[in-house]
Amino acid sequence: MSRNPLNIGVCGVGTVGLATIGILRDQCEALLARSGQSMVVSHVGARREHPDHDYGDARVSRDVLDVARDPDVDVLVELIGGTTVAHDLIKLAIQHGKHVVTANKALIAEHGNELIALAEAAGVQIRYEAAVAGGIPVIKVLRESLAANAVTEVAGIINGTGNFILTEMSTKRRAFDDVLSEAQALGYAEADPTFDIDGTDAAHKLVILASLAFGIPLSIDAPMKQGIQEVAPEDLEYAASMGYRVKHLGIARRTEQGVEMRVHPTLIPEHKQIATVDGVLNAVMISGDAVGEVVLVGPGAGGAATASSVCADLVDVARNPAGSGPALGIAAAALQAPNWVPVGDIASEWYVRLTASDQSGVMSDITQILASRDISIESIIQKPPAPESDKVPVVLLTHVAPQSVMTHALNEIMALEEVDADAALMRVEAFDR
Repeated sequence: MSRNPLNIGVCGVGTVGLATIGILRDQCEALLARSGQSMVVSHVGARREHPDHDYGDARVSRDVLDVARDPDVDVLVELIGGTTVAHDLIKLAIQHGKHVVTANKALIAEHGNELIALAEAAGVQIRYEAAVAGGIPVIKVLRESLAANAVTEVAGIINGTGNFILTEMSTKRRAFDDVLSEAQALGYAEADPTFDIDGTDAAHKLVILASLAFGIPLSIDAPMKQGIQEVAPEDLEYAASMGYRVKHLGIARRTEQGVEMRVHPTLIPEHKQIATVDGVLNAVMISGDAVGEVVLVGPGAGGAATASSVCADLVDVARNPAGSGPALGIAAAALQAPNWVPVGDIASEWYVRLTASDQSGVMSDITQILASRDISIESIIQKPPAPESDKVPVVLLTHVAPQSVMTHALNEIMALEEVDADAALMRVEAFDR
């Protein structure tokens, strides 16, 4: 039985928007075969004039809200970004009975609870596969494919810019500022790269993954975040010499104490699959009670990859106009707020780098401070001093200790007269607990 075309309104004609329009045009026959319904871009919201853009026969509006008001539009695709106009746009589209597809991770993380509840009440869908990890179908995997699992952990490299920077620093011994400049020139990093390097972008994505994994409300204020700007090249070298790679990870874990949610540089054993994911690629590792460990790897950004996920959501809407289940896997009203584990109580193994005077008794003082707080040392490396220097770098790997205990011990160590204040402290995650 033939159906009327699915009329799509696209708001935002940047890299992803243009790629989405291109896929819908170039793959129209394949999309029809897979969805059972033809798809037509009938209305485009473009706030500026772009003479070189080809929108086909679509109507073009400078006011993107006109797309949400258009009675002929069945699905609104929001690709303008931000959390102000995009919020108003999606809310208006829901009020006008339209399904919504978005790639806006910040909007879902910050306002998703409100918007998803409104969509459920209105009987329309919000789909957001493209909001996390670009072309990797991790939302569908958590929401549908692993629905029979009790997920205990989601961990991932979910920002390609940070992964590119750490990869270049570790494999080519390049300086952070040098690699960041190249990332901006290549289009991997924005002119203002703050959210990419300080963990904000990854935290937005982790909030969404944790909600899907654990059936909890989207909680934008929950993640602890630490960026990559303080990771020194020597730490990457020391980690490699001990069999580890440093990755900027988002980690959400359910424990007996509650839920942990954190973003930070992390030492990972080099044999773990996620440790081998380099460059701008993303990777998400999911642990479920039935399936065990699943690792998804692929492009986490880019116009075509992200548009691929946008169009996959459109196919799902066409196949299931009545919806295929709640946006977060569980109805908004049934999501249960967890007990959050305080950051200071989150335990892990630790990497510590110190600079100390090359004299007897110093190492004994350091190890005694750690022992007094029940922090045991797994391994220790003391490098020879540089020429004409009486200072030596000391690198420690510890066994598991809570962050508050480790931080207090490190502060006490740095208070020693023989120890400099330029210490480094990073978590180590073996992912075998």
